Amino acid sequence: MSAIPIALELYSVRHNLQEDLHGTLKAVADMGYAGVEFAGSPQHTAVELKPILDDLGLVCCSWHTPIDLVKDDKFATTVEFNRILGNRSIIIPGLPKECTESKDAWLKSAAFFNELSEKLALEGMFAGYHNHWTEWTPLDGVIPWDIFFGNTRNEVVMQLDTGNALRGGAESVPILERYPGRARSVHLKPFRQVAAGEDPNTGFRPMIGEDDIPWKQVFSLCETTGNTEWYIVEYESDAFPPLEAVDRCLKALKAMGQ
Repeated sequence: MSAIPIALELYSVRHNLQEDLHGTLKAVADMGYAGVEFAGSPQHTAVELKPILDDLGLVCCSWHTPIDLVKDDKFATTVEFNRILGNRSIIIPGLPKECTESKDAWLKSAAFFNELSEKLALEGMFAGYHNHWTEWTPLDGVIPWDIFFGNTRNEVVMQLDTGNALRGGAESVPILERYPGRARSVHLKPFRQVAAGEDPNTGFRPMIGEDDIPWKQVFSLCETTGNTEWYIVEYESDAFPPLEAVDRCLKALKAMGQ
């Protein structure tokens, strides 16, 4: 069995969560998930969330935080919220167009993350970035992912999303090999490559283990050179009801020895 615990990205069950916070978190805990990653602006106070998580034995391992919430005017509030919650990982799940439209824009974004990382380090926390698929569309002959992670401090977390990367034409194994020690958390998202002309989003429909991600190699790198502390399951397709889908994914991972 892997020593790396498995969390759930709650965006996967966002509609259930909106309807029944406690019931959905309980269902996630009962499945066997060790932690959760929230996404978006907080809908509840940390004081409300913390006892629920503690009661269910769940750790808040990360939060997908909108970039506006880590800027100067909201930085202190965001830090205090996460301190109460016990979360040390502040992951930015995407950037506005003006931050990604050119090589220079990506370099400025890298500089912002370096500064943010230094500020959060003083609070015992980490900053990180989570990919979608456009990060592998070349700009001026250079891959944005490499512009960004080639110009950020090692402490800036590379939260690799396996499915999104493959959707963008990038393989997870070379990425993990190129940036050792930076994958503090990894999104385990299934994806199968699609035929020419097919809607790429259909590639997200398979369960983990029924897709094209080389899971054995990914796990090996995470557990050796990746410095990975959390695996985070995310499932986005409507092929199955959300709670059923994430339960199936966890069972598949357990069957793989995770």
